[in-house]
Amino acid sequence: MTAPDPTGWRALRNTIHQRILDGTYGPGARLPRDADLAMELGCARTTVQRAMRALADEGLIERKRKGGTRVLARPVTRATFDIPVAREEVKATGRAYGYQLVAREIAPSPHSVTAAMGLSAPERMLRAQALHLADRRPFMFEDRWISLATVPEIAGVDLAVESANEWLLAHRPYSHYTLRFSAANATAAQAELLGARAGDALFVIERCTWLGTAPITCVTALAPPGYALISRA
Repeated sequence: MTAPDPTGWRALRNTIHQRILDGTYGPGARLPRDADLAMELGCARTTVQRAMRALADEGLIERKRKGGTRVLARPVTRATFDIPVAREEVKATGRAYGYQLVAREIAPSPHSVTAAMGLSAPERMLRAQALHLADRRPFMFEDRWISLATVPEIAGVDLAVESANEWLLAHRPYSHYTLRFSAANATAAQAELLGARAGDALFVIERCTWLGTAPITCVTALAPPGYALISRA
């Protein structure tokens, strides 16, 4: 089975960004409607919406309900971080990508996840733990909780074949997210999964996404020593 390509919106974002840079859409200019851009560029309207969200997050455009989308009069360049897709990160280094589902269960959300999602009480969620590989060596481990209230269809997805991250990016667009970077010393169990030593410094990415006020997923991703995350501006 071939996983869906979640990167289409990035190409569209680059196209619109180039039009802003070359003056096709000047400062303060109103952009075409999402539906018109989708028709012009031969893509889904949801793809346009995802690209527009990225440009808004970067400080280049402003979107208002009933007011349309405009280029900001004084666009601000911000360093941004795309949600990492392990397959793309690995392939970008010229290595072969691999994937293993470590564990899958439906269980009440722990208090830390419940609080991070802004919920008042724990809910039954799908928990998926997976290991991403580069040339058959551990690249990243992720421990993910997915809201079954927001994404009930995830319960029927074969996560042994397709990673939850790629499936969600392709099938459940998010409207906003929180992102936190930190470091932590590897526990014995984490070290065994990542081919590291207990006590080694791990790079930690904690991320939650929402669709409006509805939580989609919270994930903690751990990367062994040597991992690097690159931003763009």
